[in-house]
Amino acid sequence: MNPLAKELNEIIYRENPFVLEMLSEVGKKLFFPKGILTQSAEAKEKAFKYNATIGMAMEQGGLMYLPSVMELLPNFKPEEALAYAPSYGIPALREAWKKEILRKNPSLGSKEISLPVVSQAITHGLSVVADMCVDPGDIILLPDKTWGNYNMIFGVRKNAQLIHYPLFKGNELDLRGLESRLKEVAQKASKVIVLLNFPNNPTGYSPSKKEGEALAEIFLKQAKAEKNLIVICDDAYFGLVYEEGIMEESVFALLPDLHERILAIKLDAATKENFVWGLRVGFITYGAKAKGEARRFYEALEKKTAGCVRGSISNASRLSQEIILRNLTSPNYLEEKRQKYLIMKERAGEIKKLFATGKYENNMEAYNFNSGYFMCVRVKGVDAEDLRLHLLNKYGIGVISLGDTDVRVAFSCVEKEHLQDLFDTIDMAITELKNS
Repeated sequence: MNPLAKELNEIIYRENPFVLEMLSEVGKKLFFPKGILTQSAEAKEKAFKYNATIGMAMEQGGLMYLPSVMELLPNFKPEEALAYAPSYGIPALREAWKKEILRKNPSLGSKEISLPVVSQAITHGLSVVADMCVDPGDIILLPDKTWGNYNMIFGVRKNAQLIHYPLFKGNELDLRGLESRLKEVAQKASKVIVLLNFPNNPTGYSPSKKEGEALAEIFLKQAKAEKNLIVICDDAYFGLVYEEGIMEESVFALLPDLHERILAIKLDAATKENFVWGLRVGFITYGAKAKGEARRFYEALEKKTAGCVRGSISNASRLSQEIILRNLTSPNYLEEKRQKYLIMKERAGEIKKLFATGKYENNMEAYNFNSGYFMCVRVKGVDAEDLRLHLLNKYGIGVISLGDTDVRVAFSCVEKEHLQDLFDTIDMAITELKNS
């Protein structure tokens, strides 16, 4: 094992030995190299005559660039648009996003959390977490209504065991179902990984405040039973909550100081929250209970994480990070987000009204939803995939089929005034399939 990895492991062990136990074999071996990047950083500070260290081309004292590229970016300097970013992410962006996390999650209060490490959006962030924490055969507990790419990231690439718990009991979270499944799998392993995704993709459900607190209590019980627990909070659609009484914070906010056997990992995406999907900027943030020097503990995790980024994509796009940083510090930022939020809220409200009339009850039933980009319906009497193809081929309407009975509708990409026509057509298509 590299001496730098050993040093980081010693720091983590000293502050919380259970967190070190929870790292994968790869995670234990990860470190941030003192190679070209470190030497280049030193040269940037001290090489006053010539700096011949890093693999970027220079001319006339600045970055070499093609004018046809920079003319597309008139508001950026070449160093802001074209230069490499640190593997950790741009320092100012990391600080700005941490401030956002604290602003949007007041329950964190004075709890210590890490400085976010920038990922190439959440999919890459999940892959980094998988490298950090998942060994072949590890158990990952996730809801039965879930994003399909989790299987690729954890099941296929890491050969983990993916075990599902029921998301719903009626119109609420099936908390007993989750707790029962967690107890069951905890008997088989000393470490369990629980994946939370709120607002949920595909259903658009977020927990109530009471349900969020109950989740934290369930995790605490298992930790007290001497089980190591990693809670991954995939908060891709964070902030888009449309109803009163629904938890507006991440469950992550309740976990950092809960128990020394709980490691909470928050995954964010400016891509979804700030409506900049193709910029691919995400963040990985840790929360755990450290004995004393929390900053050194988190720095060790950050170095391992940055080492993982360095060993996969090297660094996320500098231009994308600079755009997000400027966006976060814009005086119009919060008002612009509020306006887009209201559009999404109106669409969700319109769908609720349509289903409340009962006009669709013979053919489909909406799962409870209150947030995010999506909602799901359970179709009655027809196969979901047959319905999807029928809608596509006859009516030019695209939806996503999930299993035999469920269809996901992304109301994020349908104007409010078109929603009734959309669902009326889905209802009509189901009737046609029944009669065919």
